[in-house]
Amino acid sequence: MTERQTKRRPTLGALRRELRAEADADDAVHLQRFFKTGPGQYGEGDRFLGVRVPVLRRLARDYRTLPADDALALLQSRWHEERLLGLLLLVGIYQRGLGDDKQAVYDAYLAHTRHINNWDLVDASAEHIVGPHVSPDRVDVLERLARSPDLWERRIAMLATFHWIKQGQFAPALRIATLLLADHHDLIHKAVGWMLREIGKRDRAVEKAFLQEHYRAIPRTALRYAIEHFPDPERRRYLAGAI
Repeated sequence: MTERQTKRRPTLGALRRELRAEADADDAVHLQRFFKTGPGQYGEGDRFLGVRVPVLRRLARDYRTLPADDALALLQSRWHEERLLGLLLLVGIYQRGLGDDKQAVYDAYLAHTRHINNWDLVDASAEHIVGPHVSPDRVDVLERLARSPDLWERRIAMLATFHWIKQGQFAPALRIATLLLADHHDLIHKAVGWMLREIGKRDRAVEKAFLQEHYRAIPRTALRYAIEHFPDPERRRYLAGAI
């Protein structure tokens, strides 16, 4: 943010101008390939300005006083970076908020999941907004999302549990992982395996118990992610089915 901008109240227009000043056409081409925006791919039709994540995080800090309505306007943008920036702003608003403010952000998030339509958007937001707003003893909202026909809502359900994993409470993640074992999409397999691996970092016995119970049902990709940090001999046994 320029010195002149810091002396006046930040605006959505100023943020968008600064964002576009950071755009790079070559990066946009690379990002469109990286996030699979071609016909039939999971990010089909998405559009990029060509702005990298560290810049977006800096802008989110510089413009953190923007109201939630402005963040939601960004979330509904056709540009991927604006949607991610809107989510980063909403995360900040949620974390600084109290009571009704948190509820409003949470409600708005769930009402706009159609715009949270790639894995980076989910991963930057679900654990920070949905996770802390859901009681670990009542995960009916996560169960509903896990049963959604929408790929990204299912990933939100899994990634939201990361909040509770970090608190040493694994039941929500294990419940949602169980619901998603039969999922057909590789991005869900990766999310399930990732969360199981995170559980294992904190309590390997809990992870192993889950793998023992569900070994025959767990997708191969999820298994590879889950056991990534196991000792090599043990990892080979899991992959060979000798457990």
